[in-house]
Amino acid sequence: MIELSGNQFLTIAEVFGTFAFAVSGATAAIQNRYDLFGILVLAFATAIGGGTIRDLLVGNLPVSWLSNSLAIWSVFAGFLLTVTLRSRICKVQSWIFFFDAVGLGLFTVMGVQVGIHAEMDVGIAIALGTITRCFGGVVRDVLSGSRPLIFRKEIYATASIIGGLIYTGLLFQFDEGIVIQAIAIVCTITIRFVAYHYQLGLPQFSYEHTERTPSE
Repeated sequence: MIELSGNQFLTIAEVFGTFAFAVSGATAAIQNRYDLFGILVLAFATAIGGGTIRDLLVGNLPVSWLSNSLAIWSVFAGFLLTVTLRSRICKVQSWIFFFDAVGLGLFTVMGVQVGIHAEMDVGIAIALGTITRCFGGVVRDVLSGSRPLIFRKEIYATASIIGGLIYTGLLFQFDEGIVIQAIAIVCTITIRFVAYHYQLGLPQFSYEHTERTPSE
């Protein structure tokens, strides 16, 4: 039986997370009728955007995807799959949501671990996990002309934060390993699915402006 170490598990998670985000970005591009190059650019930006910001913040240079061919091939694989199956994919709105949720869990744990290995405070490490996950989605939504999902009512960044808290909490009780990584990833994905299914979200606020008449 083949046993995976924590680092090997995160490498696999990074491959699948990058692939998931690439599919998410490429699907959004196709739905907005981008040309082939535009689809590739949006897939790439969605997949590596958050990780790039994370690496820049912690001083991990050159950024990871520049020296990791697996990340590049994962983006191309997601791009090719989405373009090939575009007639089916774009008819299923849940496709973007599924891959986005999977990427949420995978990249959250990866980002938190990067912060911990850089000996940062727990709060900063969790923030890195949230940035790693959410920034790619922001890039995708902005480039596709949508209001970023992170700023909507849905539980999104909050799910990433909770997942990061679960992961760091487990690290205080147990040694770092594949089991607690998997638990944190599954919990993050589950929170996202449950919140979406039951339409749970943070409260929204608006500014109500009433104009005064000249007599007032």
